[in-house]
Amino acid sequence: MIRSEPPISMAKSSPPPVERAFTLLELLVVIAIITILAAIAIPSLSSARERAKIVKDMSNLRQIGTATQMYMNDNNGVLPGSATATWMLQLEQSQKYLSTWRVLESPFDTRSTSELGNATTAVSYGINANVYDVNNAAISADKIRKPTTFILFAPAQASTASVSFTGAGNSSPPGVKVLAAASTPGGNATGGTQNNRAKINAIFGDLHVESMFWSGTGPAFTNTSDPGNDPEAQYRWSP
Repeated sequence: MIRSEPPISMAKSSPPPVERAFTLLELLVVIAIITILAAIAIPSLSSARERAKIVKDMSNLRQIGTATQMYMNDNNGVLPGSATATWMLQLEQSQKYLSTWRVLESPFDTRSTSELGNATTAVSYGINANVYDVNNAAISADKIRKPTTFILFAPAQASTASVSFTGAGNSSPPGVKVLAAASTPGGNATGGTQNNRAKINAIFGDLHVESMFWSGTGPAFTNTSDPGNDPEAQYRWSP
């Protein structure tokens, strides 16, 4: 008996895989998504950096306030600074009250600095110029009529479009000063240091620190008389 063999089937070879590439439309969609995510993330990062600077700025002012209180305890309540010595040097003298000159450097100050207390040492804060008489003698803190309203220390800016500072460790006695929008040295500032120049930090006569508006009809840094809803404006810069 002859055994028949099954017919041999001709197997078909499978086609090679097709490598699929992105279409131009898909690529544009991906780029658009990345752009949108970046537009959302970058302002958040910038805002976080500014908040960190604001916190550091307030910390510096608190340290200046603590140093000022210790200085006054040793000097019959008289504020630092005189015709022969700057308030910065008196607070930093031998690191007795301030541990380092860098406390006097604002995080908004982009200058390089040193610890020498000279022209290369950045000083970003000023004391209210009205605490000195015509002979540059500092008053006693108990002469301040409204210590909760009176601004004692604040960032001392230069008269530039962006936030900048010109104070230095070798500033003439009694040291870097500030009065409403004007700083010495520096000139007239055009806005605050934060929130798109709408706000600024300050330390008050009772040594509390707060963030306040630069200008406006309410309580504001530059108000020297009542512009509306600021009845204590006359005490803000005059002891």
